Amino acid sequence: MELMSALRFLNLNEVPQAWVNGVWDAEFTEMLPMEDNIEGELAASNERDFRRLYSCLLVLSEEQLQSSSRDDRLQSVWLQLRENGVSVQSLVAVLSFFVLTGNAKAANVQQRVGSLHAASLYLLLLGIPGSIANKVFHEVLLNTCMSASTHCWPQDLGKKRKKGNLKSSQAEGKRSKPHRKETQEMEVDEEEEEEEELNFSSQDLNRIRDALVLLLQSLLRLLQTFSLKDKPQIACSCPLIFSKLLYFEPVIGELNFAAGQDINELRSIPEMAFYGLQLICSAKHGDQNESVRRVFQRLLYVILMMNKGDRGRPTLLVPGHAVLATRDQAIHFVCHIVNELKEVALPLLKVLLQHICFQIVEKFEFRNHGAQAVGMLTSEMPSTDYAHFIKWLSSFSRHSKMVSRLFSVDVVMVLLGQPERRPEECGDPGLACYLSHQFLIQNLLFARRNDHSPTVQSHVLACLGQCLELPSLNATYAVQNLFSATVMQTVLEEGTTEGSLQQPQKTYHSLPFRTVEVGGTDSLVCDARENIALLIRRVQDSKSTVRKSALQALVGLLKHGVIPMSLTNLSLLSERCRDPAVSVKKKALQCVGEMLNAKPECCLVQKAWLQGVVPAVVDSESSVQEKALEALDHVLLRQIQAYSACHHLATSQRLTWKLLNLLSDECQNLSQYISKAVTIWIKQNKFTVTFITNLISHTEADHSAGAWMLLSKVVAASVKIPYGKLMDAWDNMVSSKDVSVTTCCHIMCVIGEISAYLNEETKDRIVDDLMRWLKSFSMSLELISAAIDTLQQLGRSDDVKETQAFMNLHCGELVSISEDYLSGIILNENGTQNMNEELMVKHLHTVGVASLNCPGRVSKRTVLLVESIITAHSDKFLDCQDELPASLPVSQFKANSLPTKVRAHGVITLGKLCLQREELVQKYLPVFARELELGTEVAVRNNIVVIMCDLCVRYTSRVDHYIPNISACLRDDEPVIREQTFIMLTNLLQEEFVKWKGSLFFCFMVVLVDPIPGIASLCEYCLVHILLKKSPEMFSQHFIECIYHFNSYSGHNSYNKFPQTEREKVRFSLKGPQHREKRFRIYRFLLQHFTDAQRFNITNKINQSVLACFANEELPLDADGEGILAETFNILTLKEMKLQVISHPPGTAAGEEQEEANMTTMAKAVLQAAQNKVVSQVRKKTFIENTVPLIISLKHLLEQKQSTVLKDLTAYLQATMQDYRHEVKEFFAGDEQLAAEVEFVLKEAEKERELENRMDNCSLNEDAKMLTAQVSVHHSPVLSRRRHPFGFSTPQPLHRNQLPARLAQSERHVRGLARTRSEGQSNAITLERTDISQGAVNNRAISTPNAVPGVCIDVTFEEGVSAIYSDKTSSHQKSHVLHVRSDENQASGPRPWNVQSPLRQKKKTSV
Repeated sequence: MELMSALRFLNLNEVPQAWVNGVWDAEFTEMLPMEDNIEGELAASNERDFRRLYSCLLVLSEEQLQSSSRDDRLQSVWLQLRENGVSVQSLVAVLSFFVLTGNAKAANVQQRVGSLHAASLYLLLLGIPGSIANKVFHEVLLNTCMSASTHCWPQDLGKKRKKGNLKSSQAEGKRSKPHRKETQEMEVDEEEEEEEELNFSSQDLNRIRDALVLLLQSLLRLLQTFSLKDKPQIACSCPLIFSKLLYFEPVIGELNFAAGQDINELRSIPEMAFYGLQLICSAKHGDQNESVRRVFQRLLYVILMMNKGDRGRPTLLVPGHAVLATRDQAIHFVCHIVNELKEVALPLLKVLLQHICFQIVEKFEFRNHGAQAVGMLTSEMPSTDYAHFIKWLSSFSRHSKMVSRLFSVDVVMVLLGQPERRPEECGDPGLACYLSHQFLIQNLLFARRNDHSPTVQSHVLACLGQCLELPSLNATYAVQNLFSATVMQTVLEEGTTEGSLQQPQKTYHSLPFRTVEVGGTDSLVCDARENIALLIRRVQDSKSTVRKSALQALVGLLKHGVIPMSLTNLSLLSERCRDPAVSVKKKALQCVGEMLNAKPECCLVQKAWLQGVVPAVVDSESSVQEKALEALDHVLLRQIQAYSACHHLATSQRLTWKLLNLLSDECQNLSQYISKAVTIWIKQNKFTVTFITNLISHTEADHSAGAWMLLSKVVAASVKIPYGKLMDAWDNMVSSKDVSVTTCCHIMCVIGEISAYLNEETKDRIVDDLMRWLKSFSMSLELISAAIDTLQQLGRSDDVKETQAFMNLHCGELVSISEDYLSGIILNENGTQNMNEELMVKHLHTVGVASLNCPGRVSKRTVLLVESIITAHSDKFLDCQDELPASLPVSQFKANSLPTKVRAHGVITLGKLCLQREELVQKYLPVFARELELGTEVAVRNNIVVIMCDLCVRYTSRVDHYIPNISACLRDDEPVIREQTFIMLTNLLQEEFVKWKGSLFFCFMVVLVDPIPGIASLCEYCLVHILLKKSPEMFSQHFIECIYHFNSYSGHNSYNKFPQTEREKVRFSLKGPQHREKRFRIYRFLLQHFTDAQRFNITNKINQSVLACFANEELPLDADGEGILAETFNILTLKEMKLQVISHPPGTAAGEEQEEANMTTMAKAVLQAAQNKVVSQVRKKTFIENTVPLIISLKHLLEQKQSTVLKDLTAYLQATMQDYRHEVKEFFAGDEQLAAEVEFVLKEAEKERELENRMDNCSLNEDAKMLTAQVSVHHSPVLSRRRHPFGFSTPQPLHRNQLPARLAQSERHVRGLARTRSEGQSNAITLERTDISQGAVNNRAISTPNAVPGVCIDVTFEEGVSAIYSDKTSSHQKSHVLHVRSDENQASGPRPWNVQSPLRQKKKTSV
């Protein structure tokens, strides 16, 4: 009677039978209206009534299950219902009323809770024995009850809830509405009210959750007793429902997947969902293979962190903590299922792995987690199955989709982190090779080094460097074997190279010390050489991502001793610190830092670190500057502590002083950058009194040279320093002869900086020491300059006149002494015979440096003496006449008897004299210019270039006239002069002391084709990254004139009319066919750095300034004119002339396929497509209006002249009209004959292109293989296999109803092959296209690429990729999926014809 009492709240006796029949007739698909009074009574049912009825039924159900041996109690529940006149149909119908009411979108909390309780009651009734006989089961209602778990829980809870505290839904009528604008429509108001109705309080959500837990418990009890063997629709719905509940709430602690768990002990909803999935996989519910397949298909998207509904494409989830935790739980669950159902689950595990690989997205985070999932799942596979998967992964790594190739590299890196499997563990000896880490590295990872996608190339190189950090020694050996031959040979050649002789540290992560043996064959040596050459090319690749990864790989190889620690290899790192890309510069700074940490004792590494980091302190990018300054601060400044002879220096301190010593000796060229860094550090108050005191303490140590160098830079930052130690060092330097020149210079610099704090007596003593030293002329040139600078600082005072008097006294004395010496040598007839060359140079240098401080003490006699150094003797130089001639005759510039070294220093000294007196500039500029033109001594001419450019800074207007003389040196016979001239002129242009006037721009362009690659590369860098940024229109403004100038054409009224001497014209001329490649190299360089607007405008300018001039016969069509016209057509045909917005849309690399993109990328793509359409229309209109009339006129003119330029015109039309091949008649409506000719040319070009493609992709041997594959299809037993309608399935063979129409190739095709292929080109393995019906394309989600090197199409796929079919695919539809298999495992069949052309055989033998 307790059951009847519990059923009373449902009012089953009052429910009309007609309504019950209507519900059953409607198949529970809709909620029929009920009488108001009955509906009101049912709506008033509370949660306690449902729970009471549930408890009663649960007790009865358990009693019946436990007493199944007693037949009289099997039907007790159903007997009680019948005896009390309770209709089972009415009970089910009323329960369905509650279920459907709560599933409504606008249902309140009470209705949702009632729906879940009613669904629980129905599932409980269904699990009682006899439910089928009493017609309780209904498939639609069961599916609806299970789906209540997702329908009754608010779907958009996070979006709909308010920020404030929410009230209970029972007080909805009292809820205040938000303020709305008066202009809003009523529909918007209604939508807001509906959104408010979906708001729930925390108490409401707890009530719904408790009811949901009850529903899941009922469903789990049902799955324990109720078989779904004959109910495939329900069996498909359960995994979907459970998979959605996995994200419901976080799980505390570890999940236990053990079988036979107590349902009442499962606390969290995800835990119940996993247990439900485990129950579905049991044999009770039908074929375990299909059950596990359904479960794995749903867990696939959990592992991929995607949301997949009943239909449509999956969407990405935000990879937060909850999503990642659920993903990990799903992976562990799959591993548990595999361990429990080994033979059943292992084949489906391979299918799951393949789908993970195919459906991964390109985003790094998803790829990373996906690869980790593959690694965890493969760890559960036996070695034989693992080898099969690696074999499949090898084919997958050559897929056409870039993300697939990228992900295969990620998977390889995860697998390398696992313990290596032993070959004897594999049951199939033929698959044992796939178990080794060496195969993963060399055949999967490194095999993608030449991938056409820069992204894949970059990723491969980055992973290659990481392989050396793996704990697996076999992985390290595999990487070493790729470069070992190069290592051995380089060591043998370089012999005693410091880096190559160093033994890597013997650690678990580094290579063991062993001899690298080079085999007798040349192939290993050749391969190793190619690999190292490839790595060097990648370091200099055009893509910044590739360069960054190549740097990382290079660092790994250097750190572990795989390649030698040579200066050449290390210079690759330091050079990249000046890369144009900011990200590459930062990466290079990081790499040299890693090398210094790994090899702190290696001198070559120390030099490379200095060469890379120190110049970066003046980088144009502030972030690079900060990174370089941080590195210098960490390595140099922070390690300086007080010196004590009793204590040994730490490793980091020893490194610091080695670096400072290098800066003071071998790397003195970096001194200016250190000065810049010190200037910045002074502003940051880095140099305290303690720091400088500690630094001074090191001046007495063995590494004092570095201490004096740094002290000379930082001593000015502090006032309170121990001057006594510095003066002791001065006295020691004066009295000792063992101090190096560089250290002496630094000590003098320090004394000069502290001179303001010294007393007069000390100053006088130092001045006397300096003068005595200078008058002896025993110092080197560097010391002479440093001594005079120190002298100037010692004589500095607040009164300028006193300072100048001091310098006139001391420097004037030095000038007088040197003047007397020079006159004794130059004016004496036999003076040059016994001349001391070194002493002569020191006197000249002293005159030049001292004269800058006392210009008033320099007499005309001194000037003439210095001038006579670079000219011949003449009596007029002895007469101190007031004026010198503006230009001297040629006879005065013949070589004298003085050595070249003396004359070179004489030029520098004369230039310093000119800096002080403008009249000397006017007199000697012609001297310098003539010497540049007629001189033969390289050192003299090089110094003249430097002097004239320095004079241009101070006397710009006077030197501007001689810029052509300087620029003429850009084509000098000596590379050093060309490079020096280019650097000096670039500096002047950058500072705007020189303008782009006359022929200067074209002289710079000629440097682009300099025979020395280093000079050409320097020119390209300076033009693009320095000068073009300053003048963005520079290239486009001079482009048309380049055409006329480099062809030496002067017939145009406007172009190529600037003044130029005949010598310059000859020197800079690029006229003639022998220089055609150089001219077009310049054209391409200019066009590559055009913007699309400039490309569009330059086309119109070419029409007006070149084509129109010949069409209107303003320019004669003679030999020179034909050359200009032909070259113009060739320029217009260049691919660099095409607008980049059309030819290469942003965001997609050339030659790289587009991957699936998110909504933001798709929106950009749509906007880009619209922009491309507008640009194409404007381009088309301009071409029709401006270009076509000129082309027609030129064609007629060329035909009349019978000119050879017609072929260039035809080639131009052929290239241009490719984009408008269907609009030829519209374009050339004014000339039908020309239109017909263009159409004919386009058709012939299309035929030739098609023939080339066919010959490249096909051969008779490949046709035979295709026929063999087709024969294997018809005899394959797989065709009779039943295909399942589910999306996660084993691949099916492809039906082919037609044989290829092409069965053989004719001799004409062979001849075409010979015509189109160059000698030595290897025959690539390609794929044939497979005919696929439209339905096949719609139904398949995974397809094999049409062209994958090393892979051929087959229909049996062996271990191959499986396919996920469309949700709309029915069981009677045929699935069409392309499958992949390796070349070595092709289907058996008739022996293919081995027919090849003699041409191919000849090529093979030649290769």
